[in-house]
Amino acid sequence: MTVLKDSETDPTGALSPAQVAGSRRRAPAGGKLKFCYGPMDCGKSTLALQINHNHARQGRQGLLLVRHDRSGVPQISSRIGITRDAVEVGADTDLRTLVREYWARGRHLDYLIVDEAQFLSPEQVEQLGELADDAEIDVYCFGIATDFRSRLFPGARRLFELADELQPVQVEVLCWCGATGRFNARVLDGEVVRAGDTVVVADTEPSVVESSALLPMEAESATVRYQVLCRRHFRSGDLGPVRGQHAQLRLT
Repeated sequence: MTVLKDSETDPTGALSPAQVAGSRRRAPAGGKLKFCYGPMDCGKSTLALQINHNHARQGRQGLLLVRHDRSGVPQISSRIGITRDAVEVGADTDLRTLVREYWARGRHLDYLIVDEAQFLSPEQVEQLGELADDAEIDVYCFGIATDFRSRLFPGARRLFELADELQPVQVEVLCWCGATGRFNARVLDGEVVRAGDTVVVADTEPSVVESSALLPMEAESATVRYQVLCRRHFRSGDLGPVRGQHAQLRLT
């Protein structure tokens, strides 16, 4: 048996009782960074607007941010018809500077709501983490995890790495076969596309395009839309019966 002298470090210190309250400096609570994610049509934007409503009615001051909303204008828009104006986040927007500008105008911010957060750059996600830690602002991000190739968006990947809370949206989206849909397939003229630009924003409004994988000669005649599929049919490219597809996202 080894006897430790007073000057030696107890190797079991990690298992020793916690120090009494007040014996160490208390760390600030800080804000939280939360990422709610899911495929198209699962209600992410609706949930974002509901959370904003719940916080605002309690007197908290918030700011709505969006990157590439499907409507093509700076707003958070839900497919059930609810919309709210928002601040568009550009590719070069420093979110810390944006918040400081609101402070300079005398506006206090308790929370941020960020829709389409998958389109943020990894650096912008890190800025949100700084705002949560240093400014103690609660940050709620909403977005799709994977692109049309089933690969993580860079912004979504960084959110998975940094967020305090990860929450899949609980509204289940079904593939045409009835299985759970998880993959956002890009469809060009009736065929699943597996190559092209990462960002193609499409909806029922024909003019909404951020960047396109279409060749110039195809741009006018081709039809691009997105369809949620289960893994099996995403892998096989089986889009199922034609009926029912009209409700999915469409761009002409």
